[in-house]
Amino acid sequence: QVQLVESGGGLVQAGDSLRLSCAASGRFLASHIFAWFRQAPGKELEFVAGTWWSRDIRNYADSLKDRFTISRDNDNNTMYLQIDSLKPEDTAVYYCAADRISAVGYFIHRTSGEYDYWGQGTQVTVSS
Repeated sequence: QVQLVESGGGLVQAGDSLRLSCAASGRFLASHIFAWFRQAPGKELEFVAGTWWSRDIRNYADSLKDRFTISRDNDNNTMYLQIDSLKPEDTAVYYCAADRISAVGYFIHRTSGEYDYWGQGTQVTVSS
């Protein structure tokens, strides 16, 4: 079982930067892949970025990789999402999620249904 708690969201202006945090707890964190998703009003859940907990492997949504950076602090069991040059279209609830690695050759999934654990989300609102 993994518990995830996001923080760091808020109301910001276009062009600002923001760093979201996801505090993870539970057993065998190293056996999971962690990711950020977001859901804008009236839209479906969208993959933003993912990372292995135990390896230096990251993956980004193609349209977001220039402004978004995923990182983690294994000592403090925290994952981060740095967002630069925020745009109004970045307005969404941002969720962190964990996917239990269940096979050799596992990879970072971009489909929300593959993830086993979710946080409650943190709202990011970008004003123009």
